[in-house]
Amino acid sequence: MDRRPHAAAPRVGPEKPPKALLRKVGRAIADFGMIADGDRILLGVSGGKDSLSLLMVLHHLRSYAPVRFDLGVITVDPEIDGFDPSSLTGFYDALDIPWHYCRQPIMEQAKTRLQGDSFCAYCARMKRGIMYSTCRAHGYNVLALAQHLDDLAESFLMSAFHQGRLETMKAHYRIDAGDLRVIRPLVYVRETQTRAFADTATLPVVPDSCPACFSAPTQRAYMKALLAREEHAHPRLFGSLLSAMRPLMGDRNEGNSRR
Repeated sequence: MDRRPHAAAPRVGPEKPPKALLRKVGRAIADFGMIADGDRILLGVSGGKDSLSLLMVLHHLRSYAPVRFDLGVITVDPEIDGFDPSSLTGFYDALDIPWHYCRQPIMEQAKTRLQGDSFCAYCARMKRGIMYSTCRAHGYNVLALAQHLDDLAESFLMSAFHQGRLETMKAHYRIDAGDLRVIRPLVYVRETQTRAFADTATLPVVPDSCPACFSAPTQRAYMKALLAREEHAHPRLFGSLLSAMRPLMGDRNEGNSRR
């Protein structure tokens, strides 16, 4: 773990997210029982629009939610050329939120350790291990991740198309070790909403938060384009997909797909 010297704190945008975004996050938290009184939540922030939007939502909810919870932030720097999220630490300080900055040469390690998985899958697994370890070391019992409805829909199609299984990411589950819970409060939120909020609030988005992923098309990118084409023809597509995925997102199926 490396706590780099602070960058100058950037201007913090409006702290109150739009009501439509707050409503969807609040409904997901309630529907899946994500936050309990006294929880200590560590939020993974990559520097992208989604994780920064969720940071602002949880920061706002903490001030008035009926349950009390603590909030901290972790940023994992995979030491990829052209990607430097260290400037975010000043933003965290401006919000008065405790933060953890962890550096690990994930891409370099992948050159000798990658077996079968894509780099993206390997990187996600390594980052998850770092976040779990940080939760345990600092007394957090909940890890919050910022995948949204579009991400779940893409995972749903990838699983059906390529694995012959009906699965998607979980909204809330307990990890196999039993000591930590993982929550995804944005599961009802569209990517267009986080993009609009990040732009309006002038959040300090780190460009190309994963250059290795942006450098080559992926199966997920293909599914994103496919869904965009279908939504153009069928505007209610994501509502239908959410209805189809809803039984797969809860605790009853948590042993099936804990991505």
